[in-house]
Amino acid sequence: MEINLEKIRAFFSADRYAAAAGIVIESVTEDSVVCGMEITAMHRNAGGAVQGGAIFTLADLAFAVHSNLALASGADLGITVGQSCSISYLKSSRGSRLTARSVCLSKGRNVSVYRISVEDDLGVPIAEMCGNGFTTAKKP
Repeated sequence: MEINLEKIRAFFSADRYAAAAGIVIESVTEDSVVCGMEITAMHRNAGGAVQGGAIFTLADLAFAVHSNLALASGADLGITVGQSCSISYLKSSRGSRLTARSVCLSKGRNVSVYRISVEDDLGVPIAEMCGNGFTTAKKP
């Protein structure tokens, strides 16, 4: 499969929530997807830490991009949606940026499993997510 980063970014520009959160698709290969986000005041909770939902949204976009690479690259396929996701928050970030890296653990005809690791710009592991995807017959 030929990977065109700009084509993939254009496809996912329709994910307006992730875009509003400032998430950027940084790199894409068949083996790995990396998305990043600068931490701003908008991402902080009442206690001053990065909001869990902001971390989840970052990890979820990396999962979405990775599980829909072929579709976003122009293949005539159904969309893969999250069937279930589990996230473990490991530490609070003291950095100014978060990065999520997705790797595929298993990909079948309809069911796939991805591991998404989130770390900050200080190299501290922030969260680990496991995303289970289901590829539907529905085309976007």
